[in-house]
Amino acid sequence: MPIHSYHLYCQRIDASRNMARYYDLSLQPTLFGEIAVMRSWGRIGRAGGEKSEVFSSDQQAISHFLELVRRKRKKGYAPVGAGRQGE
Repeated sequence: MPIHSYHLYCQRIDASRNMARYYDLSLQPTLFGEIAVMRSWGRIGRAGGEKSEVFSSDQQAISHFLELVRRKRKKGYAPVGAGRQGE
């Protein structure tokens, strides 16, 4: 497991398009010593999708995490404090 905690909660809000979305991304250890990239997304205030991907090395998981962050930032998602969905 990485020494540092990796967690990102971001939102994309555009009132002119009636868009209010969130994306929550984190790294979590598994019971078998692997590391999982956990993500959830959807409309703010509603249930959304969830997905987890397991990696055998920290390096692979962190690389994937950072690639997902890059993609979301490119689409206009912006980090929001330490909050979570529905707060």
